Amino acid sequence: MTNILDRDYSQFKISLGVPSSVSKYGAKWRLAFVHIYCSRAFLSKCKHPHSMLPKAVPVKCPSFTALSIKGNDLPNTSTFNVDTAELTSLVKERNLKGIHKLGGVEAVALALETDISAGISGDPEDVSRRQRAFSFNTYKRPPSKSLFHFVVEAFKDLTILILLGCAAMSLGFGIKEHGISDGWYDGGSIFVAVFLVIAVSSLSNFRQSRQFEKLSRVSGNIQVEVVRNSRRQQVSIFEIVVGDIVCLKIGDQVPADGLFLDGHSLWVDESSMTGESDHVEVNLSSNPFLVSGTKVADGYARMIVTSVGMNTMWGEMMSSINRDETEQTPLQARLNKLTSSIGKVGLAVAFLVLVVLLVRYFTGTTKDENGNPEFVSGVSTTDDIVNGVVGIVAAAVTIIVVAIPEGLPLAVTLTLAYSMKRMMADQAMVRKLSACETMGSATTICTDKTGTLTLNQMKVTKFWVGDDSVTDTGYASVSKSILDLFRKGVALNTTGSVFRASSGTEFEFSGSPTEKAILSWAVLELNMDMEKERQKNTILQVEAFNSQKKRSGVLLRSKADGSIHIHWKGAAEMVLSMCSSYHDASGTLRNLDGDGTRKIENVIRGMAAMSLRCIAFAHKETSEAQLKEDGLTLLGLIGIKDPCRPGVKGAVEACQEAGVTIKMITGDN
Repeated sequence: MTNILDRDYSQFKISLGVPSSVSKYGAKWRLAFVHIYCSRAFLSKCKHPHSMLPKAVPVKCPSFTALSIKGNDLPNTSTFNVDTAELTSLVKERNLKGIHKLGGVEAVALALETDISAGISGDPEDVSRRQRAFSFNTYKRPPSKSLFHFVVEAFKDLTILILLGCAAMSLGFGIKEHGISDGWYDGGSIFVAVFLVIAVSSLSNFRQSRQFEKLSRVSGNIQVEVVRNSRRQQVSIFEIVVGDIVCLKIGDQVPADGLFLDGHSLWVDESSMTGESDHVEVNLSSNPFLVSGTKVADGYARMIVTSVGMNTMWGEMMSSINRDETEQTPLQARLNKLTSSIGKVGLAVAFLVLVVLLVRYFTGTTKDENGNPEFVSGVSTTDDIVNGVVGIVAAAVTIIVVAIPEGLPLAVTLTLAYSMKRMMADQAMVRKLSACETMGSATTICTDKTGTLTLNQMKVTKFWVGDDSVTDTGYASVSKSILDLFRKGVALNTTGSVFRASSGTEFEFSGSPTEKAILSWAVLELNMDMEKERQKNTILQVEAFNSQKKRSGVLLRSKADGSIHIHWKGAAEMVLSMCSSYHDASGTLRNLDGDGTRKIENVIRGMAAMSLRCIAFAHKETSEAQLKEDGLTLLGLIGIKDPCRPGVKGAVEACQEAGVTIKMITGDN
């Protein structure tokens, strides 16, 4: 210890420039240094008590660095063993080697304190801690446009510019020729009309822009399915945090950058990011990267979120995009064309008149009130010549002013403003006045059915096994083996889930509305235990539902006897074409010949006539580990009812009376 003090004291003297020959104060310098040295050493040991223990080998530095989070004015209280910059770059750079270097996706989840099966805890404290460490899942919005911006936009209209030019010339020549008391009428009236048009248009667009910004914030708040505390639940996209496990299915938007955890047949449409129309397969081995803003085109999966908000690729791209739209509406284009044509004709006529009048004036053809020539060479004064030329030019300008319809922009603007108020009274948000004209030009409206014309609140109301209606005869009439196959097919061939906190609470179903309706029916009517069915079987292969095939299938192996089973479900007409036999209610196997097929098709048509969504279930036991699509046995059919939304009938009738054709777009039979 003494040797260490002597060595450090020597360095201390050199750094301060203390002379070695000064012996009088040497003891005091040494005493002061010992006090400082011992105090600092004592404080250091108190803060790091483990460092007082003897160590045989040097300690390695941790493989992560501390990150200073900037944004939202929140202090850095990160306790996660991960470098945020490195975590963000994994997806941005598609760094597969970096993931392997970290130990795989599971190691990333561990560093983010995420249980890959149960998710994060999801309590407010945990969510807040992750938001402080990794920021929020929100993006910078472009600044709101001011009233001045809309005034400038209104001045850019071609008709307005022509009218302003004509008004200025008319005002100048009018005052020159008739004096300020009488000469301002023509030019002044045009200026008043122009400024009325600009005021009405800019104020209306400004107000609607403010209202539309509020609406866009609400419309962007989509719900995302996540796993938190072993429970699937819907949360706002703005509440997604780093470490969340997100459940994705066909049609879902990827809410943040992340890594693929597990799933089947996942294909993603990345055209919004790359411009490429081809779908990209995402899997755990070669491409586990999921990018915010892309859409799931096929399959389903679970992902772990690694970056949110402005740290994502989508956030970077959105911050650099200028969203101004300068495209003209059809009416604006036609008016500009008309005004341009009128202006050209008016200018041509005005120029011709100007030339003729100037020639007549300078040749002495024109006479004054006394019959004398207005211009006499060598006699007319400069002032007389200027007054004569000004009068001629004023006549030419008058032709241009008369040719331009200054009342047209005002009439159009007032008409559209009135239409906008009428549309807003019907709960239609109008962002720009020109949208009223665009809507007025519509001759056909294409509308989705599910969730638009209907309430999207589905429930199974019909159940058929073969050509027997179980809804009428009761479930006791159906063979137990058939019901067992139904339970297995529903539990294992689904992207939804069933959650029940305890035996006394109600079931919670998650997934698409169709999946929730099927799961609810199977649990409440067939007494299906989804967890037990999953424990008794091993899934070998999955083909997820998509809008082209309209069906989904699963290949599984029973853990009890090792038998391999195929289960399909989907649109009734699609699944029926894959079947060669069917079961009746007693469990008897029958060939699906011409007569049998007609009976099943009549059942399907009957349910479709009642506006029911018809879903068929099929099964096959096989010896090959291959998901076959032929030679199946039809288990049965269910009919799902989706109630019509109130007011739809009246709205469709009103459109038809107005001459607007309605086209319903649906994938249902």
